[in-house]
Amino acid sequence: MLPQEIIRKKRDGAALSGEEIAFFVRGISDGSVGEGQIAALAMAVYFNDMNMDERVAFTQAMCHSGQVLEWRSLNLPGPVLDKHSTGGVGDLVSLLLGPMVAACGGFVPMISGRGLGHTGGTLDKLEAIPGYQVAPDPQILRNVVREVGVAIIGQTAQLAPADKRVYGIRDVTATVESIAMITGSILAKKLAAGLDALVMDVKTGSGAFMPTLEKSVALAESIVAVGNGAGMRTSALLTDMNEPLAPCAGNAIEVRCAIDYLTGKSRPARLHEVTLALCAQMLVLGGLAEDSAKARVKLQRALDSGTAAERFARMVKALGGPSDLLEQPERHLPLAEHRLAIPAPRGGFVQSCDCRALGLAVVELGGGRIDPAARIDFAVGLGAFAQLGDAIESGQPLAVIHARDQATAQRAIAAVQAAFTIGDSAPATRPLVYRSVPPQA
Repeated sequence: MLPQEIIRKKRDGAALSGEEIAFFVRGISDGSVGEGQIAALAMAVYFNDMNMDERVAFTQAMCHSGQVLEWRSLNLPGPVLDKHSTGGVGDLVSLLLGPMVAACGGFVPMISGRGLGHTGGTLDKLEAIPGYQVAPDPQILRNVVREVGVAIIGQTAQLAPADKRVYGIRDVTATVESIAMITGSILAKKLAAGLDALVMDVKTGSGAFMPTLEKSVALAESIVAVGNGAGMRTSALLTDMNEPLAPCAGNAIEVRCAIDYLTGKSRPARLHEVTLALCAQMLVLGGLAEDSAKARVKLQRALDSGTAAERFARMVKALGGPSDLLEQPERHLPLAEHRLAIPAPRGGFVQSCDCRALGLAVVELGGGRIDPAARIDFAVGLGAFAQLGDAIESGQPLAVIHARDQATAQRAIAAVQAAFTIGDSAPATRPLVYRSVPPQA
């Protein structure tokens, strides 16, 4: 087989065989396929798509391009489960979900990513915790998962290395939006994590990665079909991202919010409902609950008893973080010293929110990366967001800003004010969960 003939076949709209896909992915891994050839195939797939058999073969080949984690030898007394989100603003669900599911009998080796564009990254949030290791030795990962039940870390060089090379090329060749290749990229890493089941959180709305509800549905259905086709029980929820999920956005401030949630100090309604919905799906898929209602009872018990908070604290300590993070979050998670309320320019009702613009405002403050090599300022961010439908008076705060200096604070104030639309009537309410895509779909 020749790489150029495989490219030609897909360029002309034909379906590739499993053998052809496996050959091409091996070439990606060993370097025998060049960057130009990877880019050419990515563009051919972008325009001509892949059918479901091709998507499954592509995902499995990417998964097996490196190490596949194995948990059976540990004789874990529960299923190995995970969740993945397409990303958003104020989406700190992973910090809550992992400990909650672990407290209910699941084992969660969560391979997470960094922020991308306007979306916050779970790894960036965790790195706001002093000493926390996001890239531990594989044996440490296995020990933490076995003893604590949850370990949230980053992708290692050994897990799906072909995906890392392909993604870097897609990023600079305008082929990121291919649903077939997004599916392969997400699921290759999850299959390599050795999961029994996966729940996918696909966002839709102004802060979502996918531009329309239709595209979000298509991605969710693709991931569910391919995940199950590759032997991993998979389902998906489509959830709302027309405003931040948590009432804050930034790294240290989101970890603080997660601690408040787990300890019961504050459980914002939107964040609580989406977290419970995703956790419940995981328990049902993993056989830890008969149905969603019973799963929710179990999860609420784990929260109210403090068991979930204890799992989070144990995970942080086991991965190098402070042992007193839950007791003294202010000591370990400082916020930037310039704290300013952002006034509403007029009175009325909060009608809409450009959620993406709020995420970019955090990036401009230094809480995200403009350049891939840039350092993140964990202490900056936004908090106390006004919510859609709120009645608000002129001058009343739309949000609170934490910035390093007055100049960056003033730029963020203008951006946040522009992101909110205030009108004379309240908007129609939107559902938090638009639909579910079950494993048999």
